[in-house]
Amino acid sequence: MSDASTTVHPTRADLPRDVLAPLRDPATIRLRCAAITRAVQEHRSAHFTIDRTRLADAAHRVAEITRERYPDLKIPYHSRWRHFEAGGVDRRAELDQLLAGRSVAESARARIDLTVISVLLDAGAGAQWKYTERPGVVAPLALPVQRQQREDLLSMLGQAAGSPLADDAAGGTAQAPAAGAASASEPAPTPVAVEPAHGVYTRSEGLGVATFRAFVDGVFSSSREDPLRVDAQVLERLDTAALRAVFQAGPSNALVGLDGRADLLRRLGTVLSQLALARGGEARPGRLYDTLTLDGTRSALPAADILGQLLRDYAPIWRSGSQVQGLPAGDVWPHGWAGAETPAGRDGTTSGWVPFHKLSQWMTYSLLEPLEWAGVQVTGLDALTGLPEYRNGGLLLDCGVIVPRAARDLEKTYKPGSDFVVEWRALTVTLLDELALLVRQQLGPSAANLPLACILEGGTWAAGRQTAQALRAGAPPFAIDSDGTVF
Repeated sequence: MSDASTTVHPTRADLPRDVLAPLRDPATIRLRCAAITRAVQEHRSAHFTIDRTRLADAAHRVAEITRERYPDLKIPYHSRWRHFEAGGVDRRAELDQLLAGRSVAESARARIDLTVISVLLDAGAGAQWKYTERPGVVAPLALPVQRQQREDLLSMLGQAAGSPLADDAAGGTAQAPAAGAASASEPAPTPVAVEPAHGVYTRSEGLGVATFRAFVDGVFSSSREDPLRVDAQVLERLDTAALRAVFQAGPSNALVGLDGRADLLRRLGTVLSQLALARGGEARPGRLYDTLTLDGTRSALPAADILGQLLRDYAPIWRSGSQVQGLPAGDVWPHGWAGAETPAGRDGTTSGWVPFHKLSQWMTYSLLEPLEWAGVQVTGLDALTGLPEYRNGGLLLDCGVIVPRAARDLEKTYKPGSDFVVEWRALTVTLLDELALLVRQQLGPSAANLPLACILEGGTWAAGRQTAQALRAGAPPFAIDSDGTVF
């Protein structure tokens, strides 16, 4: 149990208009995590100790793998766009070609559409799932304007992709309609030439490639003429069967958490529709471009503003996470040592809550490039924190920097809000900052100003995956009972 004293919160009637604002500030993330780290340093934790003498070894591993991956130290951001490069395939160039002739703003909206949908679908895939990339297979059968019943879509895509999907159709085995079948009121889809498979991908890379293909093929678009978009009306009626088809999942190719992913996207569709009603414009994620740039008039913005906008706009989509003062806060968890510190001073309303916002920060990192490609300068990158998840936090455990008091604790399964998990994640945020300083030193003077976004990519995430592969065949250091929207 945590040892914090009870905090008396004001009633809802007394609350200011935006009580969660301090929890959306990445500086608050660092302050609350630092408070927990100090408590662990003082040996108050029943779960962990810290061995900073092991940080140098961890930094050496990260620097070594960074040089292997990026010998010239021209390191891109840690971003979903790296997964779109899986297998050495330049999918961004493919998308750029498809977007040729569009305005800068409309190209930015399309890239943001893709980024948001792909990040939200980037939950754990499980060890057995794989995705075989075959450009041209999904289109045009998955276009919502050409869909019949979901069983028909499932059967058509399963037949095209060669995946055993029939068991997933409602009511048992679905019978595939004749090739190219369409409803009576719609023309038959134009046959497409199927290219050879580009490769077989797993885990995050596989999910990234699958979502890229689905986006390019118009799975999330409501327009026959414009497949390169994500529309709220499509998301609102998206079901598990459609996602299962997109990911080539079935009894022999299981992908965990499909129901949760579909539910998350439906909630996103609802939120996007509500935002469009309130602000005007299209109901799509790409409207973030217009919001962040004040309809194209703002050419520079801090990274923290991107995160804050995402957290304000998308708060209602999160089912996991916490309610603070009765409001959905997302990846925010209580802990007795969190304190009340914020950049503006102590805040009693949010006292005792630790924000992490891992997935929203991952999305923010992934939006940096689409905004920069549109001519928007993103400043203050290091305001964002390291991502407290299995690869980064696992690296610190595996290198002996974060030390469990009892080795058997790693054999248990934990809830995301347990003290064990919150402490581990808080330590990860704090120690990643310290690790980054050492990595920059080991990489040399040219890396002195390397943003944390590049250290992660170079970097800590890859080293964490490599270490996990060597020690546990890639498995995480311990199990967390999560729906995938946090980890």
